Formats: sequence, structure tokens, C-alpha cells
Amino acid sequence: MLAAAPRASVVGTLDRSLRDALGPAIGEAKAPPATPADARRRAREAAESVAALLRSEGYYDADVIPDIEDGNAPRAIVKVTTGPRYHFKRATIAWVGNPPPFPANVEAKVTVKLADGAPGRAADVLAAEARVVTALHKTGFADAEAAPREVVVDHDDHSVQPTFHIDAKDLVRFGLVEVSGRSRTKPYFVRRLAPWKPGDIYDSAKVAKLEQRLIDANVYDGVTVTLSPPGKRGAQRPILVRIDDRKSRTLEVGAGYSTTQGSGIDGRYVLYNRLGRADSLIFTGRLYDIQQKLDAELDLPDFLRADQILKVGGGFLADRTSAYDDLGGGARVNVEKHFSKTTFINVGAAFDYTTTREKRAVNAQATPVGQTLSLFTPTLYAGFALDRSNDPLNPVRGFRVDAHVEPTYIGGDRNLAYLKGVAQASGYVPFGADAATVIAARVRVGTILGGQIPDVPALRRFYAGGGGSVRGYGYQDVGPRLSDNTPEGGLSLAEASFEVRQKAVGKWSAVAFVDAGAVGTGPSPSFNGYGLGVGVGARYDLGFAPLRIDIATPLRKGRGVSPVQVYISLGQSF
Repeated sequence: MLAAAPRASVVGTLDRSLRDALGPAIGEAKAPPATPADARRRAREAAESVAALLRSEGYYDADVIPDIEDGNAPRAIVKVTTGPRYHFKRATIAWVGNPPPFPANVEAKVTVKLADGAPGRAADVLAAEARVVTALHKTGFADAEAAPREVVVDHDDHSVQPTFHIDAKDLVRFGLVEVSGRSRTKPYFVRRLAPWKPGDIYDSAKVAKLEQRLIDANVYDGVTVTLSPPGKRGAQRPILVRIDDRKSRTLEVGAGYSTTQGSGIDGRYVLYNRLGRADSLIFTGRLYDIQQKLDAELDLPDFLRADQILKVGGGFLADRTSAYDDLGGGARVNVEKHFSKTTFINVGAAFDYTTTREKRAVNAQATPVGQTLSLFTPTLYAGFALDRSNDPLNPVRGFRVDAHVEPTYIGGDRNLAYLKGVAQASGYVPFGADAATVIAARVRVGTILGGQIPDVPALRRFYAGGGGSVRGYGYQDVGPRLSDNTPEGGLSLAEASFEVRQKAVGKWSAVAFVDAGAVGTGPSPSFNGYGLGVGVGARYDLGFAPLRIDIATPLRKGRGVSPVQVYISLGQSF
């Protein structure tokens, strides 16, 4: 089969960008012309397309001649001489009817942005006209529209002078919010989200903000927010909101595996909008070799004020790790103030009651002795997250920063007050076409102030090692250990990761990585017992997230550390 070829060849001196633009305008043919007559027809059609494109780019004196090359295989050609490129001169606005008052008229003129001397491209004329109308919509003139424009092409001085005829119409003010659609949502909740009051001057950006707030609630299958059609001129205009609920419930199931943490499944069952205020009731279950969890959480978006989420939850948890075993439950409350979907600050509190079994050294020989503790733990929480990456599960550009502090009190069989802090930053830099190569890096640090080991319970200390930490090592394998090789944990943590992610074939990508980490028994980490692991991995794009398979080995081996670790899960490692 013959590959498609241009319908005609362009002959002439043109810059590369213009020649590239002519290709799509001319189009392709599946077969060469069969006869000279066919070649002439193709040349004429291509010449018309070329002439139209050159005019749109500001070449109004271009000489475009269709022709053919004779021979055994006739070929359609278009001979092009562009001539001078025309430039803009004195773009103006002529108001149809009464001009809008200050500042709307000034804002409209500023948005024209057709500088004298700039190339006279038709697309720039259309874009300028659209900017003027949009600027009026944002300043209260919701019905503003463009009348037929006038563009004068002066062949003497090679200039293009556009005059935009704009009808601003009347100033519009916000009226009431009217809610419709197939939804449980109470109308008062939607009205409270509107970033305006009845009587305020109309602003299309505020209408878009209300629509985005409803979309971000993630409980609707469809959201539209529009201004009602004109009625009595100059009157307040209602805003029409239509919302349709998504399916009332969803069930998600996932699984993971690593050679150190074992295998397991996750389940998530969500009920949407049961209270009629865009709420979500989330039930989570986790059944893994090292952890079992049952949790429920109610999320109330736009709590007390817009873009603020109240989260109330609680549940039961059991851990069975090399360092400790615990069983307990608790409750929590948290408020997130969002500045975007993934950038927010939050404050909260939690109360947990656990029975935990851990080991501690009790004599000069550091002999480990097991003990069981009953602990109640009230905790305060404050933190922030700044996300400027392009994708939550598979980022290829941007960065993320998050940090939090937890003032904590331990009561029961042990009494202690301390402050725990953690901060993490990651960045992503793409290279090549379509971000075929991505360099990713991560740094995480943490510290506990006001406590000592063994006073800080084992389940509250820092540990390193595993799929989300230092790959190549098992869960909790990096850091100080007791004399029987039980991970002791620490009061400080430092981790770093570096990855090269490379697209391979189809939906497959390859990854090479280096991870490092250290845990210290004091407020700052000790690097004497640091862990360093290297490995390779594969990613398969599932559409919503990559399936991750990593194989890693430790470069600094310790007692009980396996030579190879395997990790399988969803999403990038960071």
C-alpha cells in the first residue's frame, strides 16, 4: 500500500513555520494523479487553499500559481511568492449604541492587544474581538456581542486596520439562584455557594466559580450554571443552576503485593449526597498481612464557608509488624480550607485508644523484653499541601510540597507530651516530545521533639523501608534495632528518592530509581545506619493510573535484610 502524500508540492522561498502550516491546508492524497488533467485539478484546488492561508497570515499580495510538472508521472505543484507581510495599524472599537461606562470601556480597549506593526494575521483579529466581548461579560455586560467587524487592507503601506463594532447592551445584575435537576441537593445549599449577592453587578467569572465548586464536590453527574435569558431590560437576572446526581453509590476494590509487607486487598464503598448537601459517606476496609482496618468518614464540602470541607470519621485498626503489634480504634475531626482541588490548609483533632505490644531494652546488656500497654492518645493536627503537579497519580511536571505538625499527649500506661513534625517535597521535570522522559525526585524529613525512646510508644515512632519509603529494604528494615534484631524505630527521619521514568512501547514505561533513608534515635537522623537501595521497574498505563511493578536490592545489607524486594501497586511511588 502506498503512503499518503501531499496533494501538491509548494515551490518557493518560505520560512519553515509557514511551509509547515501549508501542509495541512493542502491536504494529502492516497495515490498520485492518474493524468495531467487530474494533476492540474489538484494544483488549482491546492492553490486556492494556499492563497486563503497566506491571506489569513497577512500576505495579501502573494502570487500563487497552480502548475504541473510534465513527465511520465505528472505532479501537481503550486508556485508561491509571498510578497510583503502586512501589519496591524490603529485597531479601534466603534460602539454600537451607547458605550459602556468606565471602567468597562477601558477594560475592553485594553484587551484588544493588537500592537501597531504586529503581523496582520486573521486569527489575531478574531481573538482580539473575542477578548473584547469576554471582558465586557466579566464587567457586567452579559449580553454584549460583536456586530460585523470592518477590516481595511491598505495596499500602499501594507497595513491592516481592524475596527470592531461592539454592542455592549445593558448592564446586568445578579438575581436569585434557581435550582433544578434530578438531585437530592437542598436549594439553600447551592444558593449559599454563590460568590455574589442579589443586586451585584454580573461577573461571568463568578458564575464559573459557582459551577466549579459544584463540580469539585464530586457528587454530580452533570452541572450547568447559566444566566437566564433577557427579560425586562436592566432588571436583575436569575442564575439557573441544573444539577443531576451521579449514581448514589460506588464500590472500589484494589490489591497490592510486596515481598516484605505481603499481599492484601483494599475496599472502598461510598454513598453520595445522602444529606442533600453534596456530602460523601465513605466506608473503607483494608485487609493486608501487616494491617487490618475498618473506617467510616463523612465529608461535608463547603462547611460554614465555601471551599472548606469538614471531615468526621473513626474506625478500628490492627497492625502486626516486626516492631510492634497494636489493636484499637479512634475518632477524628478535620477541617480543610481549599485554595484549589489539591492545595489546602487543614486543622483537626483525633482521639485514639490502643492496646499495643512492643519490646524495650531493660538492662545494660540491652536485653529486649516484651510489654503490653494500654494507651489513650489525644492529638491535634495542623498542616498544608501545595500541589502544582499535573496529575495526582501519574505526574510528569510540576512539584508538590506538604507538611504537618502533631502536638500529641500519651496517657494510660505511659504518660508523655511531644510534638511530631513531617515535611515532604517532590518535583517532576519532563524531557522530549510528549514528556517521554521524566526525572522525578523526592525528599522527606521528620522529627519528634519532647520525647525519648523508649517513652515514645513504638507505634508512634519513625520507620523507613518498603515500597513507599526506601525500596530494596523490607518494611521497617532501615534504622536502629534491638539486640534480637527487632526494629526499634526512631525520633527522626530523612528520606530521598530519585527516579528516571521512560516511555517504552505502547502503554508500557520503564523506571530506574535510587532510594536512601536514615532513622535516628535523637531529634535529628543518624546516617550511620542509613539504607541505600537501587532498582528498576515497569509501569502499565491503566488510563486512570499506572500499575507499578518495582524490583529493588539494598546496597547496604544488614542482618535479616533480603537481597531482593518486589513491590506491586497502583500509582507512581511518589
